[in-house]
Amino acid sequence: MIPSRKKLMAGLALSAAALPALAHTGHEAHQMSALLSGFAHPFTGVDHLLAMLAVGFVAAQMKQAVVKLSLSFVGLMLLGGLLGLSGVGLPHVETGIALSVLVLGGVLLFARHLPTPAGMALVGFFAVFHGHAHGSEMAAGMSVALYFAGFAVGTLALHLAGFACGHLLQSKAASWWPGMIGAGTAGAGAMLLMGG
Repeated sequence: MIPSRKKLMAGLALSAAALPALAHTGHEAHQMSALLSGFAHPFTGVDHLLAMLAVGFVAAQMKQAVVKLSLSFVGLMLLGGLLGLSGVGLPHVETGIALSVLVLGGVLLFARHLPTPAGMALVGFFAVFHGHAHGSEMAAGMSVALYFAGFAVGTLALHLAGFACGHLLQSKAASWWPGMIGAGTAGAGAMLLMGG
């Protein structure tokens, strides 16, 4: 009888010790879910994906402005995200996002030497629309900080991917790349604006 009582007490002690660990694991999983959900968001819509890559391509075309353009975009995107999360209305969000794809494609197609301040202002303006969409689409109960960190990192990853591709094409002396990528991006933006 005594050995079984010792086993029972040991089992209860182990169970009690395991409960906080299980709760902690669940909490970590929930946090990871918020982070991954935020990270995936810029990749899940063709409009967000094309705009983020286009920012990187524009930075490559400008040759030195990837950090400034990315930080301008991400900073104002986070502000837009807070507006969306807070329920502050922003008119024509989807139109603004589609227009960002069209305009950034046009920059690639036509503007060979966009000044850095103008580029920062342009991408920052459109970033507010993208951020508003991210913030307003956050699932209830998620960690705001982790979700926002996730979509900021996802956005930066896409900027860097566009910049790296553009830089690689420039190093190969491929003079056609801004026009071709710009035309494709602008065309996709026009289709998004028309609801296609």
